[in-house]
Amino acid sequence: MNPHAQRAFGGPPGAYRDFDATELFCPRCRRAVPVRKRLLLVLPEGDKYEYLCAFCSASVGTKVSRGEAHLRLIV
Repeated sequence: MNPHAQRAFGGPPGAYRDFDATELFCPRCRRAVPVRKRLLLVLPEGDKYEYLCAFCSASVGTKVSRGEAHLRLIV
C-alpha cells in the first residue's frame, strides 16, 4: 500500500477504523436488504446499535461502536 493510502486509512495496512453496515440479510424478508441503525444503549465501553430491516423492521444485527473519548461522571 502506498504511503498516501496508508494515511487515508489512519493506520498500518490491514487496520480499519469503524464500519457501518448498509445492507444485511433479513431472515423475515429472506434477502439482503437496506438497514437502519438505531441507538440501543450507551455503555462505558461504547454505544450499542441495532440494525433494523428497512422493509419489515426486523432486527438483523447489532454493533458496539467503541469511541476514542472516555466518559467522565459529573457528581
